[in-house]
Amino acid sequence: MVEGIINGFPFRTALEPDGKGRHWLKVNKALQAAAGADAGDTAMVEITRVGEEPEIRVPMDLLEALAATPRAQALWAEITPMARRDWIRWVTSPKQEETRSHRIESGCDMLTKGKRRPCCFPGINWVTKGLVTSDETWLPLPSSKNRPPSRLSSRS
Repeated sequence: MVEGIINGFPFRTALEPDGKGRHWLKVNKALQAAAGADAGDTAMVEITRVGEEPEIRVPMDLLEALAATPRAQALWAEITPMARRDWIRWVTSPKQEETRSHRIESGCDMLTKGKRRPCCFPGINWVTKGLVTSDETWLPLPSSKNRPPSRLSSRS
């Protein structure tokens, strides 16, 4: 979770991973209008981390599988809430129960072997597929290199 200012307008949101070690800041039309910026414009953006990532409910079948696999459950407890959210989305996204069951089984195996993220999670495009409306825009944030640890001041 971050809070920040775009062109002097305050906001609070969660950054989304892009699957390549970077993150995206979702800027919808309402925020663009409030900040006086259109897609393609240069804007002053400042963000800072606030609090921890919110936890989402773990499905019962995944909880039971983790409980039956102590090494997987131990890593589950260590990974970030965002990583757990990725696992949950990966497990719950199939339409067929057989695929879901297979993902739970293989997910526990991957966690047991030390994998912190699902093997086939293609990042932000998968997370937002079908969820991004025409009034939303995704802006890539610059690399974390050469940036103070608690604050970002950048032009996007």
